[in-house]
Amino acid sequence: MKTHFKTFLFSMLLIGFTACNANNKKANTNYAQAQITAHNPSKQYIKVALLLDTSNSMDGLIDQAKAQLWDIVNELSYAKCHDSRPNLQIALYEYGNDRLNGDEGYIRQVLTFSEDLDEISKELFSLTTNGGEEYCGQVIQTSLNQLKWGNNPDDLKLIFIAGNEPFTQGKINYKDASTNAKEKDVTINTIFCGDYRQGVSSSWKDGASLTNGDYMAINQNNATIHIASPYDDDILILNQKLNKTYVIYGQSGRQKMTLQAEQDTNAGLYSKANAVSRTVSKSSHLYKNKSWDLVDAEVEENFKYDDLKKSQLPEVLRGKSEIEIKAYVAKKRKERENIQKKIQELNKKRKLYILDHKKENSNGLENAMTKAIKEQAKKKKYTWN
Repeated sequence: MKTHFKTFLFSMLLIGFTACNANNKKANTNYAQAQITAHNPSKQYIKVALLLDTSNSMDGLIDQAKAQLWDIVNELSYAKCHDSRPNLQIALYEYGNDRLNGDEGYIRQVLTFSEDLDEISKELFSLTTNGGEEYCGQVIQTSLNQLKWGNNPDDLKLIFIAGNEPFTQGKINYKDASTNAKEKDVTINTIFCGDYRQGVSSSWKDGASLTNGDYMAINQNNATIHIASPYDDDILILNQKLNKTYVIYGQSGRQKMTLQAEQDTNAGLYSKANAVSRTVSKSSHLYKNKSWDLVDAEVEENFKYDDLKKSQLPEVLRGKSEIEIKAYVAKKRKERENIQKKIQELNKKRKLYILDHKKENSNGLENAMTKAIKEQAKKKKYTWN
């Protein structure tokens, strides 16, 4: 179960689609235009908790997750509820690993709800597997207890749990955890790594059906298929230009920019096409860096230039007046929007090329997750464009 945490990553990205009911609202209309530039002020959230088994048999699944993460994010970025694009938060848990505390059920919260896709990618690439006991009911209940799920009925709240051992193990009954999930309006989706019928007989299907979630079975050892396109090199050149539009601030600014570069590299380890997929994600509204980038931070409701200390600014802005700083940030914003627009335009052509060259033997995890999320999203009046 060791690496289906990756599957979760996918799921979480997929979840990013955006849950929102038909009643919502014109307040976000002005920000709904370009997915490439929208810093959505919406109060609606898609909240996804990924519960990943990191015991010994899941290396192939982990590789699938690393290789397919950004394709899933991109699919989510096209989701809408009316004219609104809700925010995305993802939390990550690992379970079933001998390195974890047995008194706590071999469970660890890796990341609480976060909008930081670079952090999510970092944690995904840092997970390692080891033998252990896999307690599905307990990790579900732990995520229900620890995370701030909120009570907004327009939020889409999902758990994705992946593994390959019986769903019934552990001292907390998965049926009790499912009851508690329903009380919080949380849907549980299960991903069994193995034969479909085996997953049914070991209660993975029942674990999903109790909250009207989806049950999926995948072959975690299938290699990811990457399709190169004639547009890849141009998109990667634009990624280099995009990275130069970030204006760091605060104590973590330089560190976060380094993390961004590291995740660019991690994506490229699998193929040029995967690096391209990450670049496309970075051109979407789901890629937000308000905690360290002034271009993203400036549009936040509570942001004030008066709160910035000169020491928190990059070298190029130290000693500048507020008017000069704003002008510099505005210039970088315009550059970014133009670059993101070009990336999106090239990606439209790239998608058509890939569709035309796609083989039947397509990526199992990505397809399974995308299909499941879209079916559930219909209940929240989602559309894709």
